[in-house]
Amino acid sequence: MKSTVATLSPTRAKLTVEVPFEELKPSLDAAYQAIAKQVNIPGFRKGKVPPPVIDRQVGRGAVLDQAINEALPQLYVQALQDNELQPLAQPEIDVTRLEDNDVFEFTAEVDVRPAIELPAYDDLAVSVDDLTVSDDDVDEQVEALRERFATLKDVERAAQDGDLVTIDLRATTPEGEALEGGEVSDYSYKVGSGDMIPGIDEALVGLSAGEEATFTSQLVGGDLAGQDVSVTVKVSAVKEQELPELDDDFAQTASEFDTVAELRDDVSTRLERGKRLEQAAEARDAVLEKLLDSAEIPLPDSLVEQELTARRQEIEQQLGFAGMTMESYLDSEEQTIDEFEAELEKRVRDAVASQFLLDEVAKAEEIGVEQDELQAHLMRRAQQSGQNPQEFIQHMLEHNHIPEMVSEVVRGKALARIVEAATVTDASGNAVDLKNLQPDGSLGEPQPETDAELDVEPETSTAAEPDSAESSDDAAAESTESTESADSTKA
Repeated sequence: MKSTVATLSPTRAKLTVEVPFEELKPSLDAAYQAIAKQVNIPGFRKGKVPPPVIDRQVGRGAVLDQAINEALPQLYVQALQDNELQPLAQPEIDVTRLEDNDVFEFTAEVDVRPAIELPAYDDLAVSVDDLTVSDDDVDEQVEALRERFATLKDVERAAQDGDLVTIDLRATTPEGEALEGGEVSDYSYKVGSGDMIPGIDEALVGLSAGEEATFTSQLVGGDLAGQDVSVTVKVSAVKEQELPELDDDFAQTASEFDTVAELRDDVSTRLERGKRLEQAAEARDAVLEKLLDSAEIPLPDSLVEQELTARRQEIEQQLGFAGMTMESYLDSEEQTIDEFEAELEKRVRDAVASQFLLDEVAKAEEIGVEQDELQAHLMRRAQQSGQNPQEFIQHMLEHNHIPEMVSEVVRGKALARIVEAATVTDASGNAVDLKNLQPDGSLGEPQPETDAELDVEPETSTAAEPDSAESSDDAAAESTESTESADSTKA
């Protein structure tokens, strides 16, 4: 077999494959055997019909068709390997020549991974925000902890922000017709939280137990999404929070610390770790963006469109779960559909380009994956998806997703190597240490160079649980997956 390749574009190639007939003999023999078992010809047992008889009774053309269909996949894969092409989609195959007992020729047009000239990535420099933890940040977290230990007491006054009220709610159309599912009874709601229908917080402030108010709002989901409805809310009880005193007794009750000072120090430390993780995530994104800007990476339009379609479907599904339509979501974001589509396409193109780029870095650096690294990655992915780890891993195995998981780990390690080699400073000009960053946001002792993935997963607090950076473990998966989740578009 011989093959030639013609480059149609940086991301599309055309293979022309010529196969001597003697190389088709195994497939022809298999075709004759298969047909012999399917036909009934007088004078011959099933499965024992000689090829010449099959040619006369069934036709040589049927045999050739079956043999070629059986041989094509293997011949195509061999041609890809011979020409060192990496396909990105299913090929368009045409049989261009078939001369019985002489030669068989076909062509295959397919989108392929583009050749990329790697830019220099060992001297990148980026800047990130300063790491600052203010007293107000600590106060906010300590106050949140106090609220977790607050008690409630009934009050004989009108509701105000922060109160917990028990309410009945009924929604009707402007014509007075009750809405299906538009009634709620004995519902506990915190005034000012903004967790219910728009306008309810303003209506509740000033209402005492036994009083009601009617206001106009808009539903965010269902058939009447975006339309005005009339909502009547009645208060049956008003309770206020009584926060515990912020003293050493509270510190001992709410945490493992003996004093408020120790508790505040711990909160400050955890906030600092969280912000350090935010710095790491910001550095990672900045380094990757800078590297992408310096590289020429052609993208197959068909692959981009495929990923755009998948992303749109995912976003629509998530909006559906949230009871929102695309129109109401765009209204809430003050964004037009054209702006949304442009932003989505940019994210998809950046994600696909990042995959290609990091794969090339991994190849150049000869980065591999150890079994324990893959296992840890699978466990994290299971945790992120809220699934049982064993069930998640079994699903990945059954649906042949393990190669995708391996690619994610490899890209993560490639990105980690680039980021750790970069010069990262904060806005004040101070060097930011990423090489010794631990998964909990603390800084460890300098270690020998390893291929460890930049895993910056925030620690879970046992005391005040301060807000920390969004988990950025599996860096490549988060930054470069071509099937990012809808939250990347703020859905």
